[in-house]
Amino acid sequence: MLGIGAAWYEEEATGLGLFFPPTAERFERLEETLRIARQMWSEDDGPFEGTHYRLGATLNTPQPLRRPYPPILIGGSGEKKTLRLVAQYADACNLFGGPELEHKLDVLRTRCDEVGRDYDEIEKTVMAPLDPADPKAVVEQLRGYAALGVQHVHTLVPDVAAIEPLRVFGSEIIPAVAEL
Repeated sequence: MLGIGAAWYEEEATGLGLFFPPTAERFERLEETLRIARQMWSEDDGPFEGTHYRLGATLNTPQPLRRPYPPILIGGSGEKKTLRLVAQYADACNLFGGPELEHKLDVLRTRCDEVGRDYDEIEKTVMAPLDPADPKAVVEQLRGYAALGVQHVHTLVPDVAAIEPLRVFGSEIIPAVAEL
């Protein structure tokens, strides 16, 4: 799976010495990158001419085993650009959990309608804090995500070095939500 986004953490980029263009340009570059990837994974290894990238050939050797291409996951929840790119190019999205999630999924459904894409083809994933100190609340939170059509939740385990949070996830939370 190719996980990709338009970037957001300027401090990290500049700290690593990476170019961090303005938001509009980052989205232009993201869309060109998605177009390049799709072309690289096709039988067309011809040139690519974009605003930001120009390739003499879109070679990709060896080609991916997954056909027609590896799944593409786009992270982010911007309603105008990111969710349009998800509808147009992605096989999965990664949104933030929270009170706006249902609205963001509705916007994604609208963007899918606009580009003629089946909303249900897109896998929905969420990044959300889950605190194993209250396993019942976590299970209810996960049930709520599942009811919205979310298939995967990514989280950070607080105080993971103490091992107890992992034990709670493994013995109380995962078995309770395995059927979701």
